[in-house]
This record gives sequence, C-alpha cells and structure tokens, in this order.
Amino acid sequence: MAIIKLSATERRRLSAFFTCLALAVFAWIFTVLSNNYAYTVKGVLNFKNAPQKRAFHSLQSDTVNVDVNGSGWEMLFSKMNPGNKIVSVDLQSLENKSYVVLNTQLDQINNKKEINQQITGFNPDTLYFDFSNRKEKRVPVHLITDIKYQHQFSQSGNITIKPGYVIINGPADVIDKITEWRSDSLKEDSVAETVNTTISLQPVKEGNISIYPRNVQVNIPVDEYTEKSVLVPVKLVNNFNYYDVKIFPQKVKVTFTTSLNKYNETDEDFFEATADLNLWSKQGYKVLPVVLKKIPDYCKIVKIEPQNIDFIIKK
Repeated sequence: MAIIKLSATERRRLSAFFTCLALAVFAWIFTVLSNNYAYTVKGVLNFKNAPQKRAFHSLQSDTVNVDVNGSGWEMLFSKMNPGNKIVSVDLQSLENKSYVVLNTQLDQINNKKEINQQITGFNPDTLYFDFSNRKEKRVPVHLITDIKYQHQFSQSGNITIKPGYVIINGPADVIDKITEWRSDSLKEDSVAETVNTTISLQPVKEGNISIYPRNVQVNIPVDEYTEKSVLVPVKLVNNFNYYDVKIFPQKVKVTFTTSLNKYNETDEDFFEATADLNLWSKQGYKVLPVVLKKIPDYCKIVKIEPQNIDFIIKK
C-alpha cells in the first residue's frame, strides 16, 4: 500500500486547511442557530384564579401543543430537554363562560416567562369546561409513614396530627367519593427520640379541587422499650349454664415490652385475660387457650405462660 509522504510545508498547509474548514463549519452552525425558527413544544396547563361559585371539570387533556418562536439554540435545547413546560391559564372568565380562549392570554402568559421562548399560539386554542355544583367537605388526614427505629426504641403512644382534618372543595360528585386525604410519606431512619415535624399533604391532581391546609404538624412519641412481666387473673367467659368451674392456674404470666416512661405505671390492671368455656361445651376442648382481651396500645406481648389452662367442672 502506497504511503503519501508530505513535506513539512505541505503538512502545515493541510493543517491550516482543516483548521479553516472547522472554523467555517463552526461559524456556519453558529449563524444558523442564531436565526429564529417556529417550532412546537408540549405544555402542561396550570389553572389559576378558579371560579369560586362554579365547580368545573376540563373536557380535554391537561397538555397542549405550544407554538413558539425562538432561536435555533433555544430550539436545540428544547429538543435536548423534552420535558413538558408549564403554561399558567387564568380561569377568571369561567365565572360567566364555559370556555377559555388561550390566544387572548398570550401577553399575560409570555410575561410569566414559564417558557423562555416567545409563545405565538396553542393547539387546541380553546379549552372547554363542564360545570356542576360545588361542595365543601371535611375529611381526615391519612398519615403515610416509613419509620425505622433504633434497637429497643419504638413508638410509645398515639400519633398526633394537627390539624387532623382538611377541608376539600370541588365538584359534588367528586367530593362525595373522597373519604380521606393522604399525606406525603414520612420517612425516618434510626429514630431514637420523639418525632416532631411538618409534612405536606399529597397535591391535588385535578385543577377543579382545592384543599386547606396543605401541610400538617405530626408528633410521634418515641421511647426506649424494655421487658416487664405481670401476673394477670384469667376470667372465665361464656359459662351460660353457670357450672362450678375451677381453673388451674388462676393467673398467667404475661411478658411484654413497654416504654421506660410507663414502666412503673403499667401493671396487671392494664390487661384482661379470658378463657372461653364454649370451647369445651361445643367443641370438646380438654384445655382452654388463654386470650388477652385488653392490651395497652404502647405494649407488645412477648409471651403468655402458660398459653393454655386446665379446668375442672363440678357437677
């Protein structure tokens, strides 16, 4: 294969040629991208100034095609970052109309600068809405949690949410189906002390529904836990024929974990153990299992000794 050998002068000339070519191509690209072009991007509608006396439901998608006029650079960047842009739409005219013409709000939308390029039009240009009676309702907050505790620590009392309810407002047929409002997930790791925090509520997905407030204060009491044992009397239940029944033993040992703050105050009176005589009279049980009918919320049962009790019926 022939190898072309170039002199030093020829190599310099060739290098200068490719350098000039690269500069020319760069200058051409820069000039082309500096020109203005008309192109289309996706826009997500964000409704504001919703009518207070009319509940509405949009009859089309919450996205529109936005016609924009911008430089080639802006067009290039919009193609590289194809995420939907936010378009704020004023719904004040819905107080006496059932539609909104987007082109009448062009100046207002362009002044918001949610899309850097100059907007020239929309497709569709007109948004239509359906109306129904508006309703207000009070629903409880449903707290979503994902909490991991350090060893020997756990929740030691009821979770407090302030406020525990939110006010939702919107179309009656939609509001009637809502029974609670969820919070964002409260995530904590290696918790060893009481949690006090503010958590946001999940955002409204429909533009015709509003909630108040948008966040709540959450208190989760946390304490160190330790084991404790108490002797709890066993109560015989369902002795409908009033048999003379003797049970053995009459008390069972209940081992549980409890918070240090409530260790001293938690005794056998906080528990109720029962044995069902129906299991003998109807199913022929020879021994009766012990069931704890009352347990403090902050206690976790470790074991019951014995789990079954013997009994003698005197006839």
